[in-house]
Amino acid sequence: MNQAGGGATGYAVEARGVAKRFGRITALRSVDLDVPRGGVTALFGHNGAGKTTFLRIAAGLMRPTSGELKIAGLDAHKEAAAIRGHLGVVSHELFLYGDLSAMENLRFYGRLYQVDDLEARCEEVLTRVDLIHRANSRARHFSRGMAQRLAIARAFLHRPDILLLDEPYTGLDQRSVATLNELIEGFREAHHTVLLTTHDHHLGFTMATDIAILRRGEVIHHTPAAALSREEFDALYEESLQ
Repeated sequence: MNQAGGGATGYAVEARGVAKRFGRITALRSVDLDVPRGGVTALFGHNGAGKTTFLRIAAGLMRPTSGELKIAGLDAHKEAAAIRGHLGVVSHELFLYGDLSAMENLRFYGRLYQVDDLEARCEEVLTRVDLIHRANSRARHFSRGMAQRLAIARAFLHRPDILLLDEPYTGLDQRSVATLNELIEGFREAHHTVLLTTHDHHLGFTMATDIAILRRGEVIHHTPAAALSREEFDALYEESLQ
């Protein structure tokens, strides 16, 4: 299992002035955000607020235009290779190979991450996401919800200490939502860290220990979830949509 990185702070993700521009379009203006270790931080905001862009940058899938970012205490620009083992990522791109079975997909990623006792671990995570009965089915035959569950299994496979989840509930039925919530809670109870985005702000608020709200590429609110009532959070969320 991966251990926390070399930084001395209590933060799994530290962003200072992170900005991202695509030509004339500014997706992130200047994001300052500290994500505490051992909790679930939920990012909220309307479409185009910058949530996915920030997670893609944190995952190493995109480089910022400017600013500084540390993941697990490591410099995201200078120590990208060392950071990869700390991260489990679920994004809009599921990173699955359609012509491989569910088990073959996990074996492939498990070898990349040098997962110990790989066969047993693959069976374990497939069981956790209720796909063990489809272990030998090709991923291209999966529904969106099943593919999403396989992507979640892939993200947990190598026992990362930071999970980055971009709209992880997409396509999941109620049973699968409950399963994912159990996995997230277990991850937090093990003192690991989750940073997630979701359009379901009520579910996100329920799962979160910390919330951050983005508007037009900037963090406008960041607070422990326990500091807000549901009504206060709803008011802040509605304000962010204006």
